[in-house]
Formats: sequence, C-alpha cells, structure tokens
Amino acid sequence: MLVVCVVMPKPITVDEREKIIRYKWNGEKEVDIARWLFVSESSVTKLWALYRRTGSWMSKYENCGRNPALKDTQIIQIKIEVEKNPDITLLELIEKYDLPISESGLSKVFKKLGLTFKKRHFMQTNKNEQTQ
Repeated sequence: MLVVCVVMPKPITVDEREKIIRYKWNGEKEVDIARWLFVSESSVTKLWALYRRTGSWMSKYENCGRNPALKDTQIIQIKIEVEKNPDITLLELIEKYDLPISESGLSKVFKKLGLTFKKRHFMQTNKNEQTQ
C-alpha cells in the first residue's frame, strides 16, 4: 500500500523574499535559488514577476477576503432607522432600503454593531403585589 503525505508549504518570510530578489538581481537562475532557499521554483518565479510589476516583494494580504455586503452609508441608515423604529424587523429593513443581503447576513452585521433585536416582554403584575 502506498501512502502519500501532502505537506502544505510554509509562507515565504520577508528575509527569504529579500534574498530571492537579491539573487535574481545578481543573475542567478530560479532553479538554483529555489534549491538554496528550500522554496518552490514557481514561488521564485511569481515573486520575481510581482517585484518587476509592482516594485515591491511584500505579500498582498491586505486585499484578501470578501468585500462587505453593505456600504458604510447603508449601515448608518440602518442604525438611524433602528433608533427611530426599534420594532422594525430585518426583512422590513431589507425591503425598505433595498439591501443586497439576506436576513441572516444582516443579523451578523447587527451583532458586529452591537445592536440586538430582543423584544421586551412585559409581564402582567401580580394581583397580590401592591403598587406604590
């Protein structure tokens, strides 16, 4: 039986990135650089292309992830509406402002903003209690 173990590659550190660019500037081959630094040849190629295109060898993590579903102006509108009308439902908010988000998505936005949709349940006072 053949067992294959797949190991995820480690991220390339800033120090390694600097070395790759320095070696490439000195005319070294990508295969040799990859062997010396224990990285893949495609990593060296991609990093060199990034450096030539942008002038930087830093990673591009700041642009990762999904774009937010709601704009800041929409969030402000929602907060104002909830303050004016605390009994409004998520579905009513979505329909009123034509929001491109589901009810569960809007609920998550509310949690991040610290807003809740708990209704106050008033209980009937006990007849035996005397009011003051």
